[in-house]
Amino acid sequence: MNLKLVTCNAMPPAAAAAAAAAVLFCSLIISVTSSVSYDNRALTINGKQRILISGSIHYPRSTPEMWPDLIHKAKEGGIDVIQTYVFWNGHEPQQDNYYFEERYDLVKFIKLIKEAGLYAHLRIGPYACAEWNFGGFPVWLKYVPGISFRTDNEPFKAAMEKFTKKIVDMMKDEELYESQGGPIILSQIENEYGPMEYEIGAPGVEYTKWAAEMAVGLETGVPWVMCKQDDAPDPVINTCNGFYCDYFSPNKAYKPKIWTEAWTGWFTEFGGAVPYRPAEDLAFSVARFIQNGGSFINYYMYHGGTNFGRTSGGPFIATSYDYDAPLDEYGLFRQPKWGHLKDLHRAIKLCEPAILASDPAKISLGNYQEAHVFKSNSGSCAAFLANYDSHSFAKVAFGDMHYNLPPWSISILPDCRNTVYNTARVGAQSAQMKMTPVVYDVGFSWQSFNEEPASYDNTFTTVGLLEQINITRDVSDYLWYMTDVKIDEDEEFLSSGNYPVFTALSAGHAMHVFINGQLSGTAYGSLENPRLTFSEGVNLRVGVNNVALLSIAVGLPNIGPHFETWNAGVLGPASLHGLNEGRRDLSWQNWSYKIGLKGEDLSLHSLSGSSSVEWVMGSMVAQRQSLTWYKATFSAPDGEEPLALDMSTMGKGQVWINGESIGRYWPAYKASGNCGTCNYTGWFDEKKCLSSCGEPSQRWYHVPRSWLKPSGNLLVVFEEWGGDPFGITLVKREVGSVCANIFEWQPTLVNWQLLSSGKVEKPLRPKAHLSCAPGQHISSIKFASFGTPEGSCGAFTQGGCHAVHSYDAFERVCIGNNSCSVRVTPEMFGGDPCPSVMKRLSVEAICS
Repeated sequence: MNLKLVTCNAMPPAAAAAAAAAVLFCSLIISVTSSVSYDNRALTINGKQRILISGSIHYPRSTPEMWPDLIHKAKEGGIDVIQTYVFWNGHEPQQDNYYFEERYDLVKFIKLIKEAGLYAHLRIGPYACAEWNFGGFPVWLKYVPGISFRTDNEPFKAAMEKFTKKIVDMMKDEELYESQGGPIILSQIENEYGPMEYEIGAPGVEYTKWAAEMAVGLETGVPWVMCKQDDAPDPVINTCNGFYCDYFSPNKAYKPKIWTEAWTGWFTEFGGAVPYRPAEDLAFSVARFIQNGGSFINYYMYHGGTNFGRTSGGPFIATSYDYDAPLDEYGLFRQPKWGHLKDLHRAIKLCEPAILASDPAKISLGNYQEAHVFKSNSGSCAAFLANYDSHSFAKVAFGDMHYNLPPWSISILPDCRNTVYNTARVGAQSAQMKMTPVVYDVGFSWQSFNEEPASYDNTFTTVGLLEQINITRDVSDYLWYMTDVKIDEDEEFLSSGNYPVFTALSAGHAMHVFINGQLSGTAYGSLENPRLTFSEGVNLRVGVNNVALLSIAVGLPNIGPHFETWNAGVLGPASLHGLNEGRRDLSWQNWSYKIGLKGEDLSLHSLSGSSSVEWVMGSMVAQRQSLTWYKATFSAPDGEEPLALDMSTMGKGQVWINGESIGRYWPAYKASGNCGTCNYTGWFDEKKCLSSCGEPSQRWYHVPRSWLKPSGNLLVVFEEWGGDPFGITLVKREVGSVCANIFEWQPTLVNWQLLSSGKVEKPLRPKAHLSCAPGQHISSIKFASFGTPEGSCGAFTQGGCHAVHSYDAFERVCIGNNSCSVRVTPEMFGGDPCPSVMKRLSVEAICS
């Protein structure tokens, strides 16, 4: 596919015929000799138009051993395309020194997608954002002479083009583009640049044009997209990101409506509550996009995974990147979200022939209700019936039928008559997950090593306070700032007992203050305000006092105009108040600097380095002491359940398994926010539905099983503040219970298939399906009620109407089995307890 960059809107539309000719001309540009082309309705792959469902899975946020299972579960959930960013700083950590192994084996990941029979969308960027360290840019890029990121800047464009071409050439060499028989059907250049272009102005506009022309000139044979880029030049497709994108229209009438990021939840920040998004609202937003002509949807994220090592950016982004995705951080099904979306995808695909054949006809059904109807020349018909009222049910007439629509919902009718799916009616089972401690005969046998505050050995000294990133080049989170303060014996505070106050301002992100080797206090910022001020009384003595500040980065910035210019570290002023002289400014005296920790220099986290020092054992192991390294060995537990470390008794630091970095931990930073009850109805944003308020933002830290040996596994922890390592436990993530919550006449795909085939004359009652994880069985029924039960999975209660034999059917059919199904009919539960009332079944089964 040999495309040229064309600005089709420059053609003068003197008349309707000329305008139509221009559209035809531009359509031909992106379809000639191409196995992947597009028009205003959808992408066409090898001659077939498709509605495509995509899901983001970022290869470095899981392990290669996890990739096949993640891809398989995505396919099982109705996903057609796997989308991923390409992470420049992971692939080129040092200039011209490339890395494509282990979690960064991009070719292997793309080939696994192909083996599964799925497509791929490669978002080269190479700016990613993605709550990833430095937005995905390598830190060395910041120090290229004359560089300015993401603008019409020659050094930046040269580096960006070089990396982009390397990735494209690698994909071509492996024949991974669809035009070569591979799975890649879309590429992306830049990422969410529109808001930046608006702030930068004319240089940003020129940069956008250059980036598009550069990308198209690489001749990948598949279309390129730019997300959140209203002025994306032809033939590049502009696309939408957000919680809702039904309002979106591409910048040309002949481009398809693509949603590159349908946000399934939101990221977790240290110090913030954990966001989640109800499955009903997510399904509603997707159905709303499709009914308005959308043809490509990507869930961001479908599997979020883990920010291993120091890959999280922000700063203050947590190690978990779970994102409330359909597949959780550990790769397990998040139910009911995964199942509810799977049912949605099946319903959409039933409507595909009609949707792709025509533009929707919009019909008003009420003040807040409408129908979108698609019809083909062959006679197929599909309808989406929407109720936008966020408070009330609506009974609407459509065709010769009446339909009851729950608030904030869309019903899908693949034959314009029978409902197979409603976004607010969740037929998929729910699941309550649990973290089960691994039981060892003897717990972790800890040893400790004290990391003393830095001395003046192996340091450099200069006048004044220096910026942290420029010194560390991000090889470590840690930078020591050290200076001396001389106190004369006639200082009044020595007799009064009123300690002088030491004040230091930092550009972020956290700081520990040591006076004469003793921890005097700590200060830290937040994602909203990374800057911090330490201002506390300090215990100084007569003579020379050593002041040592340990400045700590919690991920480099990843978003914002020219974020490469943002600072970190102690920039001052730094001063003492309460001396005889009043205020003493320390900012411009001699300061000595040391990058990193002694334990880092010795590689104490590694299998070889951990033996380089003498560790304290037994009763002498330090507890609740700052700057302490801990190590222990353990055996891998039996089974295949995902594993995690419960770090709730620790403060802040980093943790490694067999030399592999699990990431930063910070359970001492308790989550703030409003964690009230969340209703799925009404507009969603990242602060609407929150959990874990008052608790650690992240308690559990994923331990990939592939990192473990049968025995002799080395666990190393570096604790900054002072935690209790004896409270650390290894846990298994398991299904605790499964639930069904189904109305007695809930629409199902099975019913529609039976009706359309003529096998039944009227709809059958739905079935309640319960299924534990592989290797588990249903051991008991915690709750069952057919009638008007209330609550949700894990907290069901009986309502005013209850069938007395609700438990009997499930205890008879389900106990001892891995899975079971029970039809929701009054006869199954001893008769109809309230004949004039619409009933539902709520059941919770314990898995063990």
